Amino acid sequence: MTAFATSAPVSLQEEVLARFSRRRLFSFAVPAAILAYLLYAAVAFDLAGLAERARMDNARILLADFVSYKTHVSRDNRTGDLSVAVEGENKGRYPAGRLPDWVTQTGDVTTVDLGGGHLVTYDATGARYDVPGYGTLDIRPDADGKLILTTPGAVPDWINASDTRVTVTTDAGRVTYTRSKLETFRYFPGWPLFFFTPDSPFAWMSWPEIGAAVLWGDRVRPDQANISAVAQDFWTNPMWRHSDVFWAIFETILMAFLGTFGAAIVALPLAFVAARNTNPVGPVRFAMRRVFDFIRGVDGLIWTIVLARAFGPGPMTGALAMALTDTGSFGKTFSEALENIDEKQVEGIRSTGANTAQRARFGVLPQVMPILLSQVLYFFESNTRSATVIGAIVGGGIGLLLTQAIQTQRDWEDVAYYMVLIVLTIMAMDSFSGWLRRRLIRGE
Repeated sequence: MTAFATSAPVSLQEEVLARFSRRRLFSFAVPAAILAYLLYAAVAFDLAGLAERARMDNARILLADFVSYKTHVSRDNRTGDLSVAVEGENKGRYPAGRLPDWVTQTGDVTTVDLGGGHLVTYDATGARYDVPGYGTLDIRPDADGKLILTTPGAVPDWINASDTRVTVTTDAGRVTYTRSKLETFRYFPGWPLFFFTPDSPFAWMSWPEIGAAVLWGDRVRPDQANISAVAQDFWTNPMWRHSDVFWAIFETILMAFLGTFGAAIVALPLAFVAARNTNPVGPVRFAMRRVFDFIRGVDGLIWTIVLARAFGPGPMTGALAMALTDTGSFGKTFSEALENIDEKQVEGIRSTGANTAQRARFGVLPQVMPILLSQVLYFFESNTRSATVIGAIVGGGIGLLLTQAIQTQRDWEDVAYYMVLIVLTIMAMDSFSGWLRRRLIRGE
């Protein structure tokens, strides 16, 4: 007895210490394995090379273009014609006789004030750029048409000059001189001509003046009330295309709605076939679950490409792709919800002599409906975001406009505008689905 009493505690102590040692080793081994994998991934994906190839200057330009724009002051060197246009587009061209206050024209001489003492002067023989702290740059073509740049000192790195092109880039703006065209860019913060383009009379009014014109001013167009003219000029703005953009947002939401609720309608009866407590035939249940696994195992983007080849591009193709993927997801989640119901309620309905359809209607659906509605509303919110990507593939909704704006590589303020609208739409859908969920599920 004495030997047993002295040896048992020792062996128990050793076992406890061994377990603590193994747990301590495991607690260090798991983070070490994760760290080793991360190091391997860094080497395999060449993160160091990625950092070297990064063009942060391009990133800064891109971010600046999100919230700023440039106005082009251009002169055709062959004809001498002068034009001032926002972003260089005809839709943003200032009409004749209405130059911005920082551009003055007297005969053949045009002066562009870039601010901060930076002055660019166009004349009949070339151009001059007065750069504060550096001096005056003079650009003239010679008799052979080659460009000659005269500087007060050594040529700095912000000047790029050749016989055919001279580019001067400063913090105030940029000047580009070629044989055919002389152009000055001045940058401004904000989104240009968001409400009205220069061809609208309201573009030249302040907001108090627009308000006065709407309330009691004379009509700017004899056949149209001023408030209607303001709405029309904003809605048909050719630069920002507000009407097209808001229709694209509606099309994106409609795509998500059709895909989500179409999938829910199809998946609900199929979930009864896949649930163990509503379908006693095992092989049929197994086959239906494998169908769900197959259609949800293929990503929605893959289904989008396949269906686009089969039915052609369009918003309806995107809705079908979402419906196909969500049918598999809904079928799985709905069937699992059906298998977890309280059978006592179903037995109570059966005791009244109800048939199978009545038992499902009054004994099963009331139990699972809150779960089903919550899942459907969540998928609707998520699909509103996914519809943007799918729309870029099938050519529908806001995704198409976003892709087009990115491909142009110049209208990055449009990209920012579409991104803001997408985020606001997602936020609105989140608030709407939350409100609807409270009304339908909680009865608030």
